[in-house]
Amino acid sequence: MPVSTPESNSISHRSLFLRHVAQTSPAPLALEIVRAEGCYIYDRTGKKYLDLIAGIGPSVLGHRHPQVQAAVEQQVNSYWHTLVYGEYVLAPQVEFARLLAENLPGLDSVYFVNSGAEATEGAMKLAKRFTGRYKFLACRNAYHGSTQGAASLMDPTDFTRAFQPLLPGIGHMHFNNHADLEKIDASIAAVIVETVQGEAGLIPPDPAWLQALRRRCTETGTLLILDEIQAGFGRTGALFAFEKFGVIPDILLLAKGFGGGMPLGAFIARRELMQALTHDPVLGHITTFGGHPVCCAAGLATLKVLLESDLLAQVPQKAALFSELLVHPAILELRSAGLWFAVDLGSFDKVLATIRYCIENGVITDWFLFNERSLRIAPPLTITLEEIRFACGVIVAALNQ
Repeated sequence: MPVSTPESNSISHRSLFLRHVAQTSPAPLALEIVRAEGCYIYDRTGKKYLDLIAGIGPSVLGHRHPQVQAAVEQQVNSYWHTLVYGEYVLAPQVEFARLLAENLPGLDSVYFVNSGAEATEGAMKLAKRFTGRYKFLACRNAYHGSTQGAASLMDPTDFTRAFQPLLPGIGHMHFNNHADLEKIDASIAAVIVETVQGEAGLIPPDPAWLQALRRRCTETGTLLILDEIQAGFGRTGALFAFEKFGVIPDILLLAKGFGGGMPLGAFIARRELMQALTHDPVLGHITTFGGHPVCCAAGLATLKVLLESDLLAQVPQKAALFSELLVHPAILELRSAGLWFAVDLGSFDKVLATIRYCIENGVITDWFLFNERSLRIAPPLTITLEEIRFACGVIVAALNQ
């Protein structure tokens, strides 16, 4: 059995990270994090960073929110994993599903999974099983995950070309394009759309287009899947983004902020639709760790905070302050949806230089997969006005370099 040696103990965690932890790019940030609390993360030197992207979404209430942490600790002291999903009655799952159903019009059956990509995969299987069709339509420049089925929905193919062929029967349309709705016909199992396009650089929907999309899906017997993995759980100032646009999906995808910082996702539909996964065959979709009770406890606590606090009501004021302060000749456009911004700087070089300057000066930002010229801002909803002023000051200083 391997044992640690003085030599191995002397190797830094950063070196071990680069040596033994599989990487997703040639140049990871490689900050060694030792603590996180509120809107801040701390590295091994004690330097703190304002997390202006909420960990790319999950930390919607910030890091280690007291109510979420208390719920996690209480559940850890009760039980963890018990059996594969869907067999035992587990209070965190049941209570979370009930509260979700009470706040979702007509969507009363929750299938818990571990991530957004898994939610996409499950929804695709459900759509095929329920409709008896296999074709899908997705929007160009949309991102629904990187697993086999979810990646099949991706266009352009920059991130998937090396893994072709993927699933057959995938078509694409342009977001907010009325003419492309004619592509939806009785051969399509489902159309999957982000309520607000995220990785395209934050493109809100035209309400008339989204409503026409809903009508066209209904006319053709096609299911409408709305992906709110990034847009849901308060990011846009509403609990769910689709509430603002007068449409109700057949299937809703949630993850990221949904777990309050823990790995959790879900696809949610009306019960009679979801029942299609219970027969012919039985166990039509299964997962071992989906809806883990500790993760559901965190998600439930997060939802309670969003419903019982005034954080959603604060979003317009906080968003307005960002818009007021992010004014600079280098900013070509500022697009927003609640506390979610794309700062168009015109080129990836400018975005990368800004990200690096911000990190050096204690602010974490990022870019978008399909819009490299825009800087991503999506802070925890708990961010204060003082923290917003600090973050914007650092960004503007970066643009002055």
